[in-house]
Amino acid sequence: MDSEVTLLAQSAGATLVTLMATDAWHRVRDGITQLWRRTQPERAEIVAAELEAGREDVLTAVAADDQETLDELRLQWQGLVRRLLVARPAAVEEMRALLDQLDPGGSAARQITQHATASGQARVYQAGRDQHIAER
Repeated sequence: MDSEVTLLAQSAGATLVTLMATDAWHRVRDGITQLWRRTQPERAEIVAAELEAGREDVLTAVAADDQETLDELRLQWQGLVRRLLVARPAAVEEMRALLDQLDPGGSAARQITQHATASGQARVYQAGRDQHIAER
């Protein structure tokens, strides 16, 4: 179960930080705070305050295109979620359901890895999503 918890925490950290900078912010804040109130009520207010502060950090980092800070925030939330899930294993399904509700397609947490090799005069075009090429 430990690897399952770790993967879920990684997904949660990425999803939360990504969605903090979107219109889904209120749903993220409410969903995470409610989950903590049900599972660790003594920490719920602390987590709510960390969500608010984290959102400000995310917005600042996005505006500055500061990927390092965004990565740190993802890791921070990954750790918080992982500790919650280890302490309260029954929350695993709740967290999974919450992530599905917040990001149904899993697009916020999806990671794309691409590898290509070109030699000679070959060209490689790769995209994680949309790609527009206009060669003349």
